[in-house]
Amino acid sequence: MKTEKEKMISGEYYIATDPVLIKERRKAKNLLHRLNVTEYRLTKKAKEIIAELIPNTGKGFYIEPPFHCDYGYNIFCGDNVYFNVNCVVLDCAPVHIGSNVFFAPNVQIYTATHPLDAELRKTLENALPITIGDDCWIGGNTVICPGVTIGKGCVIGAGSVVTKNIPDNSLAVGNPAKIIRKLNQEPESKS
Repeated sequence: MKTEKEKMISGEYYIATDPVLIKERRKAKNLLHRLNVTEYRLTKKAKEIIAELIPNTGKGFYIEPPFHCDYGYNIFCGDNVYFNVNCVVLDCAPVHIGSNVFFAPNVQIYTATHPLDAELRKTLENALPITIGDDCWIGGNTVICPGVTIGKGCVIGAGSVVTKNIPDNSLAVGNPAKIIRKLNQEPESKS
């Protein structure tokens, strides 16, 4: 029989009030408090806190506090990933981020979701993984919804709400985010 943590990570309905999950969220919150309040600047101590909070990162991982997440261990990053101020990663399911990815201020990444049925929602929740490819730039105040994949080389415009997958090398903007054009191509002339 699966644990609630195993159910959570695999996208099944799970009980968020499970004692193990509560303990792990509390550990993350304690580390975040130290990062966001006590250290606040990227000092040697802050780097140690980040390494404990988010152990699955490549070289050149940088967070500009404050930063918020649920667990930390479900965030997997390649090299040269940058989070600007006030980013939120609800990492109940895995969040895979490629290399050379930049997040502007206030980006919100939500794997967490809830049943539409009101009775189920009283006791259960679930989460869907998110993947962001290499060489992406995610604009400020963007929301990335559960289960979304953003391809390599994408730019997501500020204030966008990404509800569906975005293919490689796309510029997407709006609420919901729509693909404006492919990148590395000349825009069509309007003559």
